[in-house]
Amino acid sequence: MLSIDPRSSTPIYEQIELGVKELILKGALKAGEKLPSVREMSSILTINPNTISKAYGELERDGIIETLRGKGTFITQNFERKVDEKKMEYISEELKKIILEANYSGINKEEFMKLALRIFSELGVNDNDRSK
Repeated sequence: MLSIDPRSSTPIYEQIELGVKELILKGALKAGEKLPSVREMSSILTINPNTISKAYGELERDGIIETLRGKGTFITQNFERKVDEKKMEYISEELKKIILEANYSGINKEEFMKLALRIFSELGVNDNDRSK
């Protein structure tokens, strides 16, 4: 399901958050599907429950998952993607760093674009796809 790298510089809760988002994009997790409880996920990944709770909290704030008291945590049925200016700014800054790193690693614009398109394809993201 999710793979966590404890040696990564990315915090574990962010790895969980990104992992869930990736599983949804790839279709491995579907709208309405139940996620393991915080305690179950903690046991599966052998990670502190507070870390799982933080990741779930971030996903819930983004409207990607919802928790129904007494029933569990589910992938949101009707998630609506919308452009968030703060996130757009953050993504722009991160992408700038990646492009700089790619350039100094000998990757030209054409190779970078091919790589980006390949990753979009691997994730199952289509042109103008906001409905997934």
